[in-house]
Amino acid sequence: MKRSLPGMTENFKINRREFIGKSLKSAGGLALLDVSLPIPNKKQLTVGEIMDFVLKEGALTPMKSTVDTLKSGSADQVVNGIVTTMFATIGVIEHAVKRNANFIIAHEPTFYNHSDNPDWVKDNSVTKKKMELLDKHKIAVWRFHDYCHALKPDAVSYGVAKKAEWLPYYKTGEVILSIPQLSLQQLVQHLKSSLGISHVRIIGDPAQKCERIALLPGAWGGQRQVSAVETQKPDVLIVGELSEWETAEYIRDSKSFGGKTSLIILGHSVSEEPGMEWFGEWLQPKLPEIKISHISSGDPFTWM
Repeated sequence: MKRSLPGMTENFKINRREFIGKSLKSAGGLALLDVSLPIPNKKQLTVGEIMDFVLKEGALTPMKSTVDTLKSGSADQVVNGIVTTMFATIGVIEHAVKRNANFIIAHEPTFYNHSDNPDWVKDNSVTKKKMELLDKHKIAVWRFHDYCHALKPDAVSYGVAKKAEWLPYYKTGEVILSIPQLSLQQLVQHLKSSLGISHVRIIGDPAQKCERIALLPGAWGGQRQVSAVETQKPDVLIVGELSEWETAEYIRDSKSFGGKTSLIILGHSVSEEPGMEWFGEWLQPKLPEIKISHISSGDPFTWM
């Protein structure tokens, strides 16, 4: 059973239904990489209008079942500024407040579970405090996950390829990139420096030559990660995160049988952050009246 977040009035629920209804008529529009004109002659835009605008500009068909809903705030509130990020962490929220930005577009959940169900853990004190913080500053949070990956090209994989300077080798809809040959050690160093990652984990020989890579940022799940190796036979599989008892053990046993595919684990947040950064770059010229900033939620771990 879904519960309303603090600050959600009956009025908001009705307006949101009206907004979703309008969005269902918004299929089509311009392709992601097309240059389009901004919303004309309107200096003040609401959260709902911007959400609808993103769907139209991305040529996105509204989804009947999606986690990409408002997690806080109102579709009717006027937007002062936008922040894109991976996770709407407390730090990101505080930085947004300092920048007078009251609309956060985040790729991943705000309340620690896929559907952002506040009752996922009953009486979660951290969830309650976070809701109160967002309500205090009247910040709207929209999760932009399913639609982000539905864009063509997928904003995350495109953003990662762009930041890694691999766009000449990137093809929309494909996970395999054939890059100039590097050793596994050189490839790791390139990813660390280009993506701003301090540490990665690997399975494989650092001296192995790598040219054919499978780029799967984020958390694709063990079945899809293993399937990519089985069907595509890459030199190296690059992932954001994995279940260690699934993909990692598969790669380890594969190596014991003479398999050629090595593994690089970047970390979930840092592996997809370039996608949300690029999404902000794409959106800014279309909404010139609103300041759009990217705030990295960063790696949650400290390495010792």
